[in-house]
Amino acid sequence: MGGERLLGRESCARGARPCNVHGGRGFAYPALMNQRTGAVLCPNCRKLVGVNEPVCPFCGFKAPGLFGFGPALQRLARQLDLPKLVIGACVALYVVSLLLDPGAAFRMQGMFDFLSPSSGALAVLGMTGRFATDHGRWWTLLTSVFLHGSLLHLLFNMAVTSRFLPEVVELYGGARAWTIYVVAGVVGFVLSNLATGAPTIGASGSVFGLFAALIVFGRRTHQHVMTQQLWTMAAVMFLAGFISFGGMNVNVWAHAGGFAGGFVAAEAMKFSNERPGLGALLVSWGLLVAVIGAFATQMLFIARVFAGG
Repeated sequence: MGGERLLGRESCARGARPCNVHGGRGFAYPALMNQRTGAVLCPNCRKLVGVNEPVCPFCGFKAPGLFGFGPALQRLARQLDLPKLVIGACVALYVVSLLLDPGAAFRMQGMFDFLSPSSGALAVLGMTGRFATDHGRWWTLLTSVFLHGSLLHLLFNMAVTSRFLPEVVELYGGARAWTIYVVAGVVGFVLSNLATGAPTIGASGSVFGLFAALIVFGRRTHQHVMTQQLWTMAAVMFLAGFISFGGMNVNVWAHAGGFAGGFVAAEAMKFSNERPGLGALLVSWGLLVAVIGAFATQMLFIARVFAGG
């Protein structure tokens, strides 16, 4: 009977509808609300502590329950379908970039330019490069990860993302996989800006970060065959970047930086069999806020430019 009551409470707490608990009628907290009372497991030592404890009394971990928001953030991170969100965002931004300058989509100089947004449209949405970062537009390091320069560019990066991002999510968990993806992309553009400064966009740095994360997993779990295969695949793709296809420019610096950024980020991560601590959750959600804020900042910047400010 006790087990059934606990299950009933849990099922009730997952929704926002009224429910009966011990014969009394009340409203359960929705899944996204914080847990104001009771206890949670400390992410570090896995012992029960009060949700409002500033420090875990057993191991000294700071804010083990994030004052009630930790469990909700963990649930939400597990429920989000990260690959679909990333691919959906990239596709949506690609469509927007075409709509900003429809005529440019058919001004083809080669087969790889089919349905290519104009440089002006991409600059409006947040293309990065030394021209942007030297003038303080640091947020373009984030926005450029989700922009693409042609239909082929988008299809290739999203095909690889759809193949390998789910595996990284399965091995590391959604929150850590998102961190790896964004960090790899940003580090790739930082290296590119330092090396060449050329205008650049695309998720290929993040894609190489996924390869790096899988290699780290294979090395740490002693799966040598898988690790060797991934090294070979990453090397072939990197070397292919030095070959010009129909005049298409490939940013090998972003690939190298993305691989390095993903490798370092993955080395700092635990695997999905361990629930992410508050530090990992805060970094992950912070990066999500940073990406959204970066696009908002870019839109405000463009609005001031057109307003003559």
